[in-house]
This record gives sequence, C-alpha cells and structure tokens, in this order.
Amino acid sequence: MARRFEAYVDTSAFIAFADGSDTHHPLFRRRFSSPPALVTTTLVVAEGHAWFLRRYDRTRALQFIAMIEEMKPLTIAPVGPSEQAGATGLLRRFSDQDLTLTDAVGLHLMRAWKIHACWSTDFHLGLTGVSLVL
Repeated sequence: MARRFEAYVDTSAFIAFADGSDTHHPLFRRRFSSPPALVTTTLVVAEGHAWFLRRYDRTRALQFIAMIEEMKPLTIAPVGPSEQAGATGLLRRFSDQDLTLTDAVGLHLMRAWKIHACWSTDFHLGLTGVSLVL
C-alpha cells in the first residue's frame, strides 16, 4: 500500500464519536475534529451499522453510514481472502482471547501496513503491541 496511514480506527472509536452518551465521546470528538490519515475496514463499518441498528433504530444506523461516508481523511479498506487468512492466523494465535474476526482483520491490517496506532477502546486491538489511542 503506497499511502501512509497514521492510525487504524476500530468500531468502538466510531461509536464513541457518534454516540454522545458514550464515556469516551469527548476524547474521540476531539480526535475526529482534525484527524490525520485514517484507515478502517468494511467489517468495522458493518459492525458499527449493526450496533446502531440494535441499540437504536434504522435511522441512527443510516446516520452512522452517512457519517462514515462524509469522514475525511478516512480510507475504508476492503476485506478479501488474504485479509481473512491473515486474520484467521491471528485468531488461532490468540485463541485464549475473545477476538472477533473484525478485530483480527484490524490487527492483521495494522501489521501488514505498518500502522503503529489504533483508535479504539477495546484492549484486544493492542495485543500485537500497537499503541491504543485512548
């Protein structure tokens, strides 16, 4: 990947930013007010959409999608067979942890693209030594 990203963004950071009732909302509101080059995955977007759909309703879930579409500078990386294979290896390596496939894909992407920071409230995203921005 030619482009350099300063941080990977996990679902929990997007939720904290979009949901004013979240404990970490003030932190991520500041972070997203002037963000560096960020990357996330299609799985994170799907996970966030599902969270707002379950927690609130279809309207809030669509508002979440609209927020992601408008967010700059954010790149949404697709997840294909190679990303899934890398993530599956991490799921096996950390089988003692409750990692989701979404988390494992994020860990794989950060390692593969040499991203050293992760915006997340989920401690699992720090398993490989990436700095959590919390």
